[in-house]
Amino acid sequence: MAKRPALCLLCHVLLAVAAVAAAAGDDCGKIGICHGRVGGNLPPPQAAAALNGVTKARLFLPDPAVLPAFAAAGIDLVVGVPNENLTFLASSGPDGAARWLRSAVLAHAPAERVRYLAVGALQDYNNQFYAPSLVPATRNLHAALAAMGLDGRIKVSSAHASSVLAASYPPSAGAFDAASLPVLRPMLRFLADTGAPFMVNTYPFISHVNDPANVQLAYALFGAGARRRAGVHEPVRRHGGRAGGRAGEGGVRQRAGRGDRDWVAHCRASGRDAAAYNAEIVGKAARGVGTPRRPSVPVEVFLFDMYDDDGKPGAEFERHFGILRADGNGSKAYDINFA
Repeated sequence: MAKRPALCLLCHVLLAVAAVAAAAGDDCGKIGICHGRVGGNLPPPQAAAALNGVTKARLFLPDPAVLPAFAAAGIDLVVGVPNENLTFLASSGPDGAARWLRSAVLAHAPAERVRYLAVGALQDYNNQFYAPSLVPATRNLHAALAAMGLDGRIKVSSAHASSVLAASYPPSAGAFDAASLPVLRPMLRFLADTGAPFMVNTYPFISHVNDPANVQLAYALFGAGARRRAGVHEPVRRHGGRAGGRAGEGGVRQRAGRGDRDWVAHCRASGRDAAAYNAEIVGKAARGVGTPRRPSVPVEVFLFDMYDDDGKPGAEFERHFGILRADGNGSKAYDINFA
């Protein structure tokens, strides 16, 4: 009988929360942080790695400058596999995946520091170029790890956009978008078979900005009027579990991908809002709070982002998710603890 995969929320969290579903025991209570590199004023990797309190980090690509610095500091890593590598990894078999792993990841960080590979950065499963390669690439990477004897240590998953859900409210109505199912079903089966978590990027802040009439600020902040539903992040967490069951894979563990600080850079929000939201997310993770469907399975959280990414395209707020100031001293943009 196949194992039931864990559900993970990646928060760019991700107001954005990132969570990876974990059989990691007490380690789930330790908050991770995402480390984007789309900026021109970022401290060197060694300075970022030396920050107190950071024990887990998500990297969006296997940066050969960042991997050794973070690994040497004893930081456990979620390493992203870029979309550009999917076609090769899908077509080259386990041997090709092993060559990529050795050169891109394991040449720069020892296996004991790598906890997860997050394959692809797909925002749309209808993407006809990358989506067909996602599951084959994931399977080949797992097979390569198994051949190295590392499949028990390093789990392979993919960080999903919350848009894979056709509906997110109320949580009991949760179901995946039908157009995503041709890729999602085999992905969920893979996660169940290998015991890997289901990773989700949730963006409560962006949900509020895009639809302020229906996603009110208090609701997004777990505040007044939100307690019964615990804020906009909760429907996504609950939803993922219910949707997985409806797709035939109810056992996948949850991980949260990212959580935002974007509240600071928008006229509807403030640093106080960012602190309030992320403090609630950190508290839930520290208490080992799971979902109503699996209350005993904690959700692992990675907050987004370590620093502002001043080189990111798009709206101005996209460049202001940083929790820490890029001054090299580890000073915080607002008051938050990582435990």
